[in-house]
Amino acid sequence: MSVIADRADVPALELHRATLPNGLRVLVVPDPATPVVGVSVHVDVGFRSEPEGRTGFAHLFEHLMFQGSESLEKLEHFRQVQAAGGIFNGSTHQDYTDYFQVLPGAALERALFLEADRLRAPRLTVENLRNQVDVVKEEIRLNVHNRPYGGFPWILLPPVLYDTFPNAHNGYGDFSELERATVDDAAAFFDTFYAPGNTLVTVHGDLGEHGVDGTLALVEKHFGDIPARPVPQRPSFAEPVPRSERRQVVADPHAPLPALAAGYRVPDPSTEPDAYLAHAMLASVLTDGEAARLQRRLVHGDGLVTDVSASNGLMGGPFDARDPDTFTITAVHPAEVSPDRILTAVDDELDRLAAEGPGTEELARQSARWASALHREDDRVMYRMLGLGSRELLYGRAELTLELPDRLAALTGDDVAAAAARLREAGRAVLLVEPAAEDTGPGTPDTVENGTDTEEGAA
Repeated sequence: MSVIADRADVPALELHRATLPNGLRVLVVPDPATPVVGVSVHVDVGFRSEPEGRTGFAHLFEHLMFQGSESLEKLEHFRQVQAAGGIFNGSTHQDYTDYFQVLPGAALERALFLEADRLRAPRLTVENLRNQVDVVKEEIRLNVHNRPYGGFPWILLPPVLYDTFPNAHNGYGDFSELERATVDDAAAFFDTFYAPGNTLVTVHGDLGEHGVDGTLALVEKHFGDIPARPVPQRPSFAEPVPRSERRQVVADPHAPLPALAAGYRVPDPSTEPDAYLAHAMLASVLTDGEAARLQRRLVHGDGLVTDVSASNGLMGGPFDARDPDTFTITAVHPAEVSPDRILTAVDDELDRLAAEGPGTEELARQSARWASALHREDDRVMYRMLGLGSRELLYGRAELTLELPDRLAALTGDDVAAAAARLREAGRAVLLVEPAAEDTGPGTPDTVENGTDTEEGAA
């Protein structure tokens, strides 16, 4: 057990860990001040783990897990949660898939039963598979094919920055590959990745009369009889950092204005957590708030862009993926503005930060923004639980969730300066989105420049 205070104004949280005989890991974090309880299941499989020829399979399988289970008909899981006054959902990330529900504390055992039942045996039928392939295809049409800047940048940028299939492929999936999926494929995916030893159950909130020991007993009761299976060995997805700039242009028939995205590699969050977090603070210094550097220069000063943002992490907040991950700067700009003018201004601001670092007030302002956002998120059991579970799965340290405000507040101007310098020292990927004169399909490469970089760099 570990005990850690997440804020000065609330009691310390106790983190209790256990591993069942079948390999299932359990994290129990009681919070008697919370009137609800959350249960999440994190599975160590995401976009990067899906096999070649099965792009989008991790996300498709997330959908399949909501189509009934061993003891429950289709939609019964939904009815059970809603009848208890709860909420539920799931999501697929680069390195994990999560399923979660938040209910009144009295419904804790119901939540554990529901999650265990589908982890034991989801209903993998031809009907469910075909139906959910159609649902996923419609989701892709809605979110990517028929939306301005669809897939920008999380689908379109990785194949410019990365070379290997795990890091570069489209995690939403190719229609032809989704349509070829069979029930046998789904069963093999489940048997491989949804083994108890590849899974973490987190319980957080009001444990009521059960307490920690009683909650662990309930987890054992409902999950303990799921047979153990071999756990897949996760390969390293490391690859060399580009040493030069790579560019690609894509045509978007729905985009009203051109856009660009610059992508950079960031430090390994498991071995260099503070250097990694310095990049998160750098992103804030560049674009968070009207006083941020690129907002002042590109939007309000030079008028080169209509919108600009920066993010440390391709898809989520801090510590949401293993290495390698991506720092992005995105901007939408008028057609008459050259992308190189924008990139030159970005480079200039990064060089200034690398040489001088942010000012004391500037850093304090962004630290305060981070603290406010983290504490606001922390007020919801669901977000805190998901942060605890994902970081326990990815790094074995759920404590990272509770340490984030203090870790970010401890960053110095020198730390941010070093992060800016690191971006300037390595190569980058530049994705250019151009409004299409005719419908050539979003994400279709038009030209590639400097895309043959084979120079070896640090993994």
